[in-house]
Amino acid sequence: MPFSLVGLCEYREEFRKSRFITLAAPIASAADAQTFIEQHSDLNATHNCWAWKLADQYRSNDDGEPGGTAGRPILAAIEAQDFDQVVVLVIRWYGGIQLGTGGLARAYGGGANKCLQQAERVPLIHRVTLSFDCSFSELALVKLRLAELNGLLVSETFTANGVELQVSLGPEHFEVLHRQLADISRGRIVLHRSSDE
Repeated sequence: MPFSLVGLCEYREEFRKSRFITLAAPIASAADAQTFIEQHSDLNATHNCWAWKLADQYRSNDDGEPGGTAGRPILAAIEAQDFDQVVVLVIRWYGGIQLGTGGLARAYGGGANKCLQQAERVPLIHRVTLSFDCSFSELALVKLRLAELNGLLVSETFTANGVELQVSLGPEHFEVLHRQLADISRGRIVLHRSSDE
């Protein structure tokens, strides 16, 4: 079962006089990962190397270190511990001693591993994405029913006729939500599964 992080975690280490700070955080999109990297990178550091994984999407960056010695070992640490929806940034301040390609891979991958090992993790629940419309008067009750089923509100768009909702829900709760929304709206609310499910 894949895991994500509960929140931000940090690990600090000195490796042959170079100082490393590893930061890891949960993400919900590629944009989240990029925002995290931009907000937490230290422009005064020698290198800001990173990797992220989001389902079957992933990216990594060596930020000037020799190719494959930083980003890939960070990504390997994420995958080795069965993490998903996670970004890891490793910041390095050069200490004057060359680490070599093996030393760099051990330092970056090792920092990512140790950071993720000590982090509080949460199992990722498979969810399906659903969309439907409801009236303004039904919205509060719809949100209450969704929360009772551990569902997530992905987006809400207010229109002249009501509210367009997109929600994410465990597949085992689909029939219950379908019944509850039919009761709330006297059968008017129709659930639509996302086409990529």
